[in-house]
Amino acid sequence: MTTKSNLKLALENKRFVITAETSPPDAADAESVIKRAGCLKNIVDAVNVTDGAGAKPHMSALATAAILAKNGIEPVLQFTTRDRNRIAIQGDLIGGWALGIPNILCLYGDDITVGDQPDSKKVHDIDSKQLMETAHIMKSDGTFPTGRKIDPKPELFIGAADLPRMPDKDFNASGLLAKISSGANFFQTQFAFDIDVLKEYMKVINDAGVTEKAYYIVGLGPLASAKSAKWMDANLFGVNIPEKVIKRIESAENEKAEGQKICIELLEQLREIEGIHGAHLMGPRQEQSIADLVSQAGLGV
Repeated sequence: MTTKSNLKLALENKRFVITAETSPPDAADAESVIKRAGCLKNIVDAVNVTDGAGAKPHMSALATAAILAKNGIEPVLQFTTRDRNRIAIQGDLIGGWALGIPNILCLYGDDITVGDQPDSKKVHDIDSKQLMETAHIMKSDGTFPTGRKIDPKPELFIGAADLPRMPDKDFNASGLLAKISSGANFFQTQFAFDIDVLKEYMKVINDAGVTEKAYYIVGLGPLASAKSAKWMDANLFGVNIPEKVIKRIESAENEKAEGQKICIELLEQLREIEGIHGAHLMGPRQEQSIADLVSQAGLGV
């Protein structure tokens, strides 16, 4: 298998990209992975694979991403530092490349206490910034951080997370620029449903040069119902869903269809905002809804 990042190529060619997300199943067969995420094949540019989301065990994210790659679906492997020390991380980085996984998203990971085995021991031998630095060394120098040679080297496309919010007078983009200096090639963000807040945030990070140095992919997703939107607004850190959006869904005859329509409208607006290079579509067990939405919006690959 020849490993290459088509996501990177699409961004370099200045195409507005669409990434989606899937979660590894609680199952011990490859068919379960494809049954869940196969609908996204030839629809989106790449599919993120969550890594122990909610601090709960599922099929290995590395194995899930490899199954997607083998079946012609380009993965973005979400890499948390919660469960692995640096030796395991470095092994998985080159192992993932060998298995056809070209893209990674470096994350700290949900806290152990929110999961279903709160007595587990978290590792965090390194943090997400150090993970980016490690991947960057392996990619650019062709060595482990110790200097030992890797031949051939993994030419990973390295991602970092961000959280768009209304910038106050003290906000600056130093944190984002530090991630870029550590090796981040692209950002994927938390849900950003408030387009006015997003526009203000993008002005600031554009002026700081962030989006000239790294690609910026903004998080969205289909809202299944007003109840779901209210829950997300109240419970997901950093997520703000405007009241007018919730009321619009509440008053609709078909809440799910209206949520899809809103997401498509927001996608169209994202494409007009300077510095945004794509959209990252998320939602638990929403793979088919996302595939349908992308097709409806005419944004498929």
